[in-house]
Amino acid sequence: MAKKRPQTKAGKQQLKDGEIPVVGAREPCPCGSGRRYKACHGRAAAQAVAELVHRPFEGLSGECDWVALRELVPAATVELTLQGGLPEGVPSVTLATVLPMAWPALRRDDGSVLLGLQNDTPSGDLSRDLADTLRQALAADPGTPVTARRAPADGPRLQDLLDPEAAFEPVVHSGFEFWVPDSENASPEVTASLERANEATIPTTRLSGVDAAYWCETPEKNHLRWVMPHTEERLLDALARLHAAGASSLGEGTRLVGSFRAHGLMVPVWDLPSTMGAAECEKPAVEFAERLAGALASDAPLTAEERRARGGLTNRQVTLS
Repeated sequence: MAKKRPQTKAGKQQLKDGEIPVVGAREPCPCGSGRRYKACHGRAAAQAVAELVHRPFEGLSGECDWVALRELVPAATVELTLQGGLPEGVPSVTLATVLPMAWPALRRDDGSVLLGLQNDTPSGDLSRDLADTLRQALAADPGTPVTARRAPADGPRLQDLLDPEAAFEPVVHSGFEFWVPDSENASPEVTASLERANEATIPTTRLSGVDAAYWCETPEKNHLRWVMPHTEERLLDALARLHAAGASSLGEGTRLVGSFRAHGLMVPVWDLPSTMGAAECEKPAVEFAERLAGALASDAPLTAEERRARGGLTNRQVTLS
């Protein structure tokens, strides 16, 4: 005989969808249906966890820089502006590429909040996970780190919490001294931890003449990695036009070598001579941006040479996320 489904007890209060907390998959659903959570309201939560949001930062001020700080930049911070202002007792909210001990967030002793960006997240919506972590940090006791958890499927996203009109201005650091308010007088343990983190940092500089372009130094050669907001197909066509015309480099000794895909955006990458620093990239990058704007404006079909160039660029793409 088939097992009978447990019936809801008479008179038990039924919760509305927005009031139902997240519980274990095999626990009774808090809505009072008598079914297990995974067979009831847990279905929507599971679907939300599995569904990947390809452009989690879309609609935020500085989307391209969000992607760069998530995937490319070792040490950087940005002051965030919340909708409606800061809560009482929270003097500031700062986004950081990474925090000590890989904490998702930290409420400092003075009440300020640090939100880590380069952490593993439990769902397919990075924006929702970060927003949940931020809300936890705003409510945490001063001096308390925030641990990761599964965000509610209907919880807010960063786009709901941050002021869309506020500027997003990353500050790239040479090391992780921003972890502690007074790094010069830090304990030996903290100093040692900072030294280890700093040793692994790749020197990186954000260009000032164009948006979301980051120069970095490696032992063999330098690179420029530039996060661009255009749709992939349109940008590939434009880059192919420039490449076929011999106009895709940033000057002598430089070469467009491929691109990354990251959070729904493309990140073209150039190899640079080891003698070419960030300052020497500024003018060529501005000139390239002007050439790219002209190529993006063209609706002409690609020539045979441009199609070959496009195929080569496509074959040299790497997906980061």
